Amino acid sequence: MATTKEIKEHLEIALKEIGKIRPWFDEEVNEWIFRHVNYPVEYGGESVEEVIENYPKYLREFIKYRLNNKLNPLTEEKTKGHGGRRIGAGRPKGSVKEEKERISLPKDIVHWFKHDPKAIDRTRKFMHR
Repeated sequence: MATTKEIKEHLEIALKEIGKIRPWFDEEVNEWIFRHVNYPVEYGGESVEEVIENYPKYLREFIKYRLNNKLNPLTEEKTKGHGGRRIGAGRPKGSVKEEKERISLPKDIVHWFKHDPKAIDRTRKFMHR
């Protein structure tokens, strides 16, 4: 169970990440709304002041649930990796990949190819005679 002190510390961190709460008017629901991409908490109210006052209260409840592990796993989905193509990743443009084919060889020959770096070059020279 999360303590009040823990919840307060996490709330302060969250509010620093969010920065200034700047609600916008959503004409679909006819209310002032605020949400932040880092937290799945949204609050809507009749005035800007109401949203600024009440959003931290809803955020506090979310943090309390998070610290007590009472959230649905889909609410906070953790992913691995960097999420797509990154600059400088992968093979450089213009480089050519040597064609390869997988085959099975006797273990003594595989050992020779693995441990002698020049074995492949010597085998190619032998084949082209």
